[in-house]
Amino acid sequence: MTSTRTRRLLSGVLALSLVAAACGGDDDATDTTAAPAPAAEEPAAEPAEEPAAEPVADGVLADICPSPLVIQTDWHAESEHGALYNLIGEGYTVEKGRSATVGPMVLDGVDLGIDFEIREGGPAIGFSSPSSIIYSDDSVHLAYANTDAQILTFQDTPMLSVVAPLEKNPQMIMWDPETYPDVEDLSDLGDLGVTINIFAGQTYADVFVALGVLNADQIDPSYDATPARFIAEQGKIAQQGFASSEPYAYKNTYEEWGKDVAFTLLNDNGFPIYSQTIAIKPSDKEEMDACLTELVPVFQQSVVSYHSDPSGANAVILDVNEQLDDGWVYTAGNAEFAAGAMAEYGLVGNGPDAIVGNMDTDRIQEMIDNIALAGLEFEEGLAPDDIVTNEYIDTSIGF
Repeated sequence: MTSTRTRRLLSGVLALSLVAAACGGDDDATDTTAAPAPAAEEPAAEPAEEPAAEPVADGVLADICPSPLVIQTDWHAESEHGALYNLIGEGYTVEKGRSATVGPMVLDGVDLGIDFEIREGGPAIGFSSPSSIIYSDDSVHLAYANTDAQILTFQDTPMLSVVAPLEKNPQMIMWDPETYPDVEDLSDLGDLGVTINIFAGQTYADVFVALGVLNADQIDPSYDATPARFIAEQGKIAQQGFASSEPYAYKNTYEEWGKDVAFTLLNDNGFPIYSQTIAIKPSDKEEMDACLTELVPVFQQSVVSYHSDPSGANAVILDVNEQLDDGWVYTAGNAEFAAGAMAEYGLVGNGPDAIVGNMDTDRIQEMIDNIALAGLEFEEGLAPDDIVTNEYIDTSIGF
């Protein structure tokens, strides 16, 4: 079972902690009193270590991947997409008419031999799903996917996730810690009957009601992505958001609020989807096989590289938003906070092993079971292997 924790945001920018966490766990003191092994025994063998990832080779993707390699995302450029923009090299262009950023694909200073094109989602595609775009536009090779959508739309637009840059879904439900000081998770909000304002049609609402975490009559599907109602009701309602975004905005941008919010991740309450995975059409797998073999480790390493130093990719993200000038306001403070929050809250990192980007099929099965419990219709007999594969994952890459 997953656990829940309430997060309260402090005013400073959160420090990156992934590398330190990955290196922790050693005892400070050394035991010098242990008796030596009997002379007749062979010395214990050292545990085998995973080989270190090899540096990426110059031009490794040339002639095996399309150029430009096109990915359709789900929203405006933001730090949650940092692993993608970390691969955009110097000399890139921003094409406002297509909401696309195109440039040489570069990882840690090495030119990979192809161009990379990142297309924005959300308003840029009329709020359509990335999966609908990849099925309607043959120029798109990769698209973002979420586990719940993959389950529910498999029959019409199947998607196969090949790598997960995010370990946890950033989506959360937030509330005012002053109004509800004893609330720690969704079940507490459910017990109190607090109204929860969300977008209409959210799978997680049906799942949480089916699990008995929330009551159907407390779900208000009228959220309009603005802070107006939450502020007007002085935090008496709860509201959906992203742990890597809204806490910063409510503390630093929305002056009418100007203070911390508390929140709990959907992931920690029975909805452990993988969000914003990089996926293909299953029918393209054979044709893309050679490309994916080299490409997926590139994405894995870019996750690690971005979170080691997000400044370069964040500068690209800010420049892209400035050039597009489409009403999306994203500041350096937003970008810096998001990178820190992703590390602080485990939104990015290794899975239960030492690998970044792979997907736990037990989590996928849990979601299949929970969606079935909610009574939502999907392909009969659907299995985790139908929607995710770890076959291209380089097991030597992790934090």
